Amino acid sequence: MGQILAGRLQLTGILGVGAYGVVYTAVDRQTNIPYAVKALNKIGLEPRQRKFQQREIQLHYQASVHPNVVSLVKIMEASDCTFVVIEYCPEGDLFSNITEQGKYIGNDFMAKRVFLQLLDAVEYCHSIGIFHRDLKPENILVTDQGMTVKLADFGLATTDRITSDYGCGSTFYMSPECQQSAPKPFSSYASAPNDIWSLGVILVNLTCGRNPWKRACFEDSTFRAYVRDRKFLKTILPLTTELNHILNRIFELDPAKRITIPELRELIMRCEQFTTYSTTAQPDTPPYSPLDCPVDAGYDQFCQQEITQSIPQLPAPLVPLPGHCSPPHVSPSGSSSSSGSSVYSDASSCSPGSSTPYTFVNNPIKPVAPAVHQPSYVTSQPGSWFQFPPVVNRMTSYFQTFPHVPVPQVVC
Repeated sequence: MGQILAGRLQLTGILGVGAYGVVYTAVDRQTNIPYAVKALNKIGLEPRQRKFQQREIQLHYQASVHPNVVSLVKIMEASDCTFVVIEYCPEGDLFSNITEQGKYIGNDFMAKRVFLQLLDAVEYCHSIGIFHRDLKPENILVTDQGMTVKLADFGLATTDRITSDYGCGSTFYMSPECQQSAPKPFSSYASAPNDIWSLGVILVNLTCGRNPWKRACFEDSTFRAYVRDRKFLKTILPLTTELNHILNRIFELDPAKRITIPELRELIMRCEQFTTYSTTAQPDTPPYSPLDCPVDAGYDQFCQQEITQSIPQLPAPLVPLPGHCSPPHVSPSGSSSSSGSSVYSDASSCSPGSSTPYTFVNNPIKPVAPAVHQPSYVTSQPGSWFQFPPVVNRMTSYFQTFPHVPVPQVVC
């Protein structure tokens, strides 16, 4: 505590301790703007672990153009540690706001507002070829008195549209196709529909304050009952018919038939009431028109289908990176997190007393985000001291100029 980085950023506290290190709070001594600082250790890491760190920084930097992604504002390199300075969200994560403060349960206006923001962030990530693979309330930060949310923690993100990384993420939020315990050789699944499934579980969290099931597999009795009766969730949760229909579109067992984000946004905007105990007046929206939703095929039949569709992918990162296959720890409280109490799962330990000088370069020009459907948001206020090391500039230029060609799949 008290260490000063770059002559002006002072570490003031600890936000969380993860499996690989510490996330600090910090303040700019010249502007008094608070930040969070992720310490990534370089010493003792295997080359594969170091590549994971580089991949997270690279993908987070690309995605942070969007206002609903936590801004990555500065990277500082020392000989033994990398300090990643990111936007500080003092109101904590979405998990604590739901479970401890009950901010969104019964308040359809706030739940709809933040879920639409989350849809915008994930859709933007998908549009630039980034798939999060660990969407959950612990990885979503809250600002603006609960009215704004920002996506964080790209430690498990990938650029593979088709992936073989089974069991990647948190079990509560994984899609069924991601959870095969003994996948067939060379089997794979699509990354985007897996993220959409996770969004559905988050929607249940926001509106009902709980998870629909512990795991979306046939061994889970609740999920098995849902597969047999698509109205089952209405018997255990206070869902309206409209929201139950939306969830049926999200929790489609066949990922090829699962709802897309634009379709999901339209249904959310038209939904007049999420739960039976919602009392908050809703903004004016077009009336909801129920649609016939076909019943999914049986779960056993679904599990026998092999997803082999080949989708062109973005080129590999500057250094070829293997997939990340380690499933996170599931806490006894029901919160599944790879980082304990911290949303920053891959922060690494760093010597707080290090006096190694830091190296900096000028900021690269950040790419301009394409137009996306979104309301007005509160954005961070960057200062003039933000700079990025050469490796980030090279990675960004690589992704912007390299032709999109298929690359070999990495099988864990």
